[in-house]
Amino acid sequence: MPLHIAWRILTHQKGRTALALGGIFIAILLIFVELGFFIAVPQGGMLIYDHMRFDLLVASNKYIFQAESWQFPRERLAEAGRNSGVAQASPLYFGGAKWQDPGGGLRLDIAVFGFDPQARPFTVADIENQTAVLDRPDTVLVDSQTRPLFGPLQSGRVVELNDRRVTIGGDYVLGTGFLGLGVVLANEANFFRIFPNRRPEQVNYGLVTLRAGADPDLVARELRSLLPNDVQVFTRPELAAHEISFWTTRTGTGLIFGSGLIVAFVVGIMVLYQTLATQITRQLPQFATLKAIGYSNGFLNA
Repeated sequence: MPLHIAWRILTHQKGRTALALGGIFIAILLIFVELGFFIAVPQGGMLIYDHMRFDLLVASNKYIFQAESWQFPRERLAEAGRNSGVAQASPLYFGGAKWQDPGGGLRLDIAVFGFDPQARPFTVADIENQTAVLDRPDTVLVDSQTRPLFGPLQSGRVVELNDRRVTIGGDYVLGTGFLGLGVVLANEANFFRIFPNRRPEQVNYGLVTLRAGADPDLVARELRSLLPNDVQVFTRPELAAHEISFWTTRTGTGLIFGSGLIVAFVVGIMVLYQTLATQITRQLPQFATLKAIGYSNGFLNA
């Protein structure tokens, strides 16, 4: 009987019921949309890291986030490699370059990674299958998700990076994350041709892979005690926590979407409360009639 009464109340005025359900649906949808935006912020910040091959990351003690990594002496990686649990410690270079067509036009900012292709720092098949391409002089790979304003990214196209002519040798599918409008990969020799003022002795990231069975937390503690205080060592969970904290609490993007999530949640509660309060208020005369003819509070609350 209680279910029958509740159903009759819902279907008595179908238009009002549909309007109430619509309001509740919109409120819930708004919350989940804002939640999706908020969750996407740290995921964008971790996109490149999630496709790198490492167990520990060595970075400068001035490290802020991936695009503001600063630099540290390359010899720190040699020191880290002496640990019995370390299988490989390879350098990864990063810089921001100016992209331009040889004939002139817009000079666009683009991110550039430099590395030894034989170290296999990326887990992306498109990159690993094109190591021979990266070994060609003045040849780079371009992320296929690079913005269209950079023009066609077909193999053989010649462009300028920091006024150095390079040839696009191929592309790969990964995504640029929050590194900017586009990403370019180069081997170490080509990287330093693009950035002639950079020194190989100063690296941005140290990608440390461990031997089978080595405990990342234990090795990280050993490296922190071994290495000078000009570097810091992250395990993968620690790096993820650092990046998530940065993007959600120290950037305008994270603060805007975080505030949007709070506002959406408050608005959702208000809409739900107002909808339920209106429905209950409208049904009070019917509830009073049921009480008058002898139905108990338990029956009405069921």
